[in-house]
Amino acid sequence: MKKTVVLVVLFILPLVVYMFFASGVTNFGRLPVLTEQVEELDAFRGDTRLEGKITILGFPGSDNPARKGNAFNLNQKIYKPFYEFTDFQIVMVLPEGQEEFVADLKKELGALVDISRWEFVYGTPERIQEYFMSLETDLQLDSSGGTSYVFIVDKERKLRGRKADDDVGTKYGFNTSSVADLNNKMKDDVKIILAEYRLALKKNQAGRK
Repeated sequence: MKKTVVLVVLFILPLVVYMFFASGVTNFGRLPVLTEQVEELDAFRGDTRLEGKITILGFPGSDNPARKGNAFNLNQKIYKPFYEFTDFQIVMVLPEGQEEFVADLKKELGALVDISRWEFVYGTPERIQEYFMSLETDLQLDSSGGTSYVFIVDKERKLRGRKADDDVGTKYGFNTSSVADLNNKMKDDVKIILAEYRLALKKNQAGRK
């Protein structure tokens, strides 16, 4: 009798654990859409596009002493773990005239890792403000035309984030000046969206077979 009970437990327990995690993936494995359609980058100088890429979108502004440190935080905590995914990129939208700053930044970041998936586009302050407002977040650009927050945009140009974050409720962006925000929240969310696309790819491949 005891042997039968043990066998049942050994058989049932892994099944229960599997079902628990499987249900978790089903219920919590998608990152919520917060804005249905983010504009393409057609109005900015540069060849970069959002369509077809998982993008971390940022607005460093100009004359902001903290922006280089923020870029290093983003590079270390988010870019380095994920840059080898071919559909992943970081895009920074800057005011025209910031090319020298970008050249210096790329040189410093490039000493740490291959930065071929860092992209930079340029526009007027007015166009950047209009573009930022079209994201429909609860955040604002500062007087330099920038923000320390970055945003996750999926391959269909939908803004992704959290609808029930423990600290802020709806979480549109992630603060690059906070290592904890990048490490404890954003990294998890990027993992989720990458997993979404990997799962969809596997389903498509299985369907073709």
